[in-house]
Amino acid sequence: MDWLDWLLLAVRVGVVFFALLISVMLYIWVERKVIADMQTRMGPMRAGPRGVLITLADGIKLFFKEGIIPTNADRRVYLIAPVLAMFPGFLAFSTIPFGTSVTLFGRELPFQLADLDIGILWVLAMTSIAVYGVVLAGWASGSNYPLLGAVRSTAQMISYEVAMGLSLVAVLMYSGHLSFSEVVAAQDRVWNVVPMFPAFVVYLICAIAETNRPPFDLAEAETELVAGFHTEYSGITFAMFFLGEYVATVTVAAIGVTLFLGGWRGPAPDFLPWLWPLLWFVFKVTLVIYLLILIRATLPRVRYDRLMAFGWKVLIPFGLVWVLITGAVVVLPESLDLDRRTVLTWAAIALGVMLLLSFLPIRRSATGEEVTR
Repeated sequence: MDWLDWLLLAVRVGVVFFALLISVMLYIWVERKVIADMQTRMGPMRAGPRGVLITLADGIKLFFKEGIIPTNADRRVYLIAPVLAMFPGFLAFSTIPFGTSVTLFGRELPFQLADLDIGILWVLAMTSIAVYGVVLAGWASGSNYPLLGAVRSTAQMISYEVAMGLSLVAVLMYSGHLSFSEVVAAQDRVWNVVPMFPAFVVYLICAIAETNRPPFDLAEAETELVAGFHTEYSGITFAMFFLGEYVATVTVAAIGVTLFLGGWRGPAPDFLPWLWPLLWFVFKVTLVIYLLILIRATLPRVRYDRLMAFGWKVLIPFGLVWVLITGAVVVLPESLDLDRRTVLTWAAIALGVMLLLSFLPIRRSATGEEVTR
């Protein structure tokens, strides 16, 4: 690579970084507007046209607000924790293809910062690093409430990360690739959301829990732990936690679009062929984010023990079963000369029967023990 290649790479990194910042700013504004509309309110209206600059105003306010470091805090770890919580979302987005490519200065520039052969594993690694920012913030604050909030948040994130990994394993088994670009290429005829719809549902639920969004925002349960792991943070350090959470939300939405909704694929005219895939990708990510906003505005916060029980007793076993079904769908057609669609149809029927049986009432004895269905 010569100096021009390095310059173009630096420009692409800067463009993606600022595009994520702008998308977060618009995303927060849309979230406030949608929730206000559902509650028959107007939402932000003062800063900019229809309040679109309200997030920028909040960021400027937090930037110039005095940052207070507690006396008992570990100063170095206290300041490193917000950085560890903010950057994993940016790093995970670097492997996502958000378009095809464009030719500039005689060089073909793909709309992807890094096409890793192990892109899915890279995403799992970045989500694991985000846990360190949470636990270190609670430990370094020198207070009991942030420490309890950090421990609880870490348990939640690790638990749902296991189920998310199982959903991603099912997708990579079905597509046969770890690279995001190869997964998108494998969806040229049918999007993965059709055959892998159960994995998509598991991924969506785990993404909400991983990003600490309602109804799984137990990391910020102000009725129990003041504000959770970032209770002792203020000013720009608190803004970094806030930014990291919303960047992670955009990133998990982009990952879901790439793995399940065809990525940048969509019908397009021959005019400006590099533009339409980018617009399709932005449109799909916006739809997923809008769905997350509707879930936040609709469902109440769940209790922590039920949150953990749902992750370990429902999502993880269901994910394991679906991985086994996916393995059968991938292997059986080759060994028995069957059509993959036929095997997938019978697997869907079996899963539907299991779901119906789960709704049957359980007859109990006088002592409360389960007898028969």
